[in-house]
Amino acid sequence: MEPTPLQRALAEAPEKTRPQAPRPEEEFFIFKLGALTLAIVSKHIREVSRLAPLTPLPRTPSFLLGVVGNRGQVMPVIDLLRFLQQGESKPMPGGRLFVGESNGLLVAFLADHVIGLRRIFVADKLPPPAGGGPAAEFLDGLVQHRELGSLSLLDLPKVLQAARASVVRR
Repeated sequence: MEPTPLQRALAEAPEKTRPQAPRPEEEFFIFKLGALTLAIVSKHIREVSRLAPLTPLPRTPSFLLGVVGNRGQVMPVIDLLRFLQQGESKPMPGGRLFVGESNGLLVAFLADHVIGLRRIFVADKLPPPAGGGPAAEFLDGLVQHRELGSLSLLDLPKVLQAARASVVRR
């Protein structure tokens, strides 16, 4: 018995591919600071703006550069390089600030260069390096990005909590 046209079509049809499961990803705000390329989950970033005049504060930790006015709010400005004990940033005219937010706390941070937002697959995240010094406790992991190289994923809520605790202790 000869096969029916439907049976012939099925026999000649290419193998059906299985649909790929979607890979979960997160959106990160990426910026450069000194020799570091850092990334923060974008839900913790409120905005990026030009560096406004800083007002220094007496008797504060060295990583707290002062305060800055932004959209009618006065917020502290943190030098992440000093905070992470990786050097020190120099506020430059025309430099950038980004405003981070966690648990209702708004803080501005210096950035040498803002790269922007990128999506990173969750499966590509590597754990933070063991014994990576004082900065390692504030890292959520590392990612090797094909365009940007090694990205350190910063845990902004941890940074803000530790910075606040350090300022309150003084």
